[in-house]
Amino acid sequence: MFSRLREDIQNIMQRDPAARSAWEVLTCYPGLHAIVMHRWANFFWRHHWYWLGRFTSHISRLLTGIEIHPGATIGRRVFIDHGFGVVIGETAEIGDECTIYQGVTLGGTSLSKGAKRHPTLERGVIVGAGAQVLGGFTIGAEAKIGSSSVVVKPVPAGATAVGNPAHIISKQEGAESAARFAAYGVTANGDDPISKALHKLIDHTALQEQQILNLQLALKQAGIPCAERDCKEDFDPDQLNKLVE
Repeated sequence: MFSRLREDIQNIMQRDPAARSAWEVLTCYPGLHAIVMHRWANFFWRHHWYWLGRFTSHISRLLTGIEIHPGATIGRRVFIDHGFGVVIGETAEIGDECTIYQGVTLGGTSLSKGAKRHPTLERGVIVGAGAQVLGGFTIGAEAKIGSSSVVVKPVPAGATAVGNPAHIISKQEGAESAARFAAYGVTANGDDPISKALHKLIDHTALQEQQILNLQLALKQAGIPCAERDCKEDFDPDQLNKLVE
């Protein structure tokens, strides 16, 4: 038990630049307290002491603001940063070295007892603040879920998902992804896929506008009458691109 505790403290010291000492982490980090108390609750649950497991989980929620069902499976070196408002459901599975920020829900969409209702997070997954991961699917290893995203379908390993509903915006190969820790599931150049699509549409429209102007000019030079466009203001792609940045 103490070796796991030392491992958890060292893990937090490595990941959180605000952590100044092991004593501070041990006494002031609710994410650590919630993980430790979950181990007790999960022990009771696995030995069919269900009420005691639920009561231990309830006390942990009162003390930390983090609700973890005693039936959930949590791996080693999992870091719940800040943690307030985190909810982890009964059939959720969290792999080693995952990071979960405040306000995250690993929830279910099914009411069937005994079914796999909650998500599985494979090794090294990062779930940003306020994200909702809902359903009994798998988030692949080293994947990142952006803050406030709503994920309702599987995310491939190494990918980044953002938005509501979440869209895949990038996929990095194992070594590159593992070498970079993206706080809150945010990558340096991870553009929103909706924003990318709008930029492409604006650029395409600007190209069409230029082609229409060229056709009108050619028709006039050929002596063919051409009706003037009834447009109160010119199309400005730069201004529209700024609006969707």
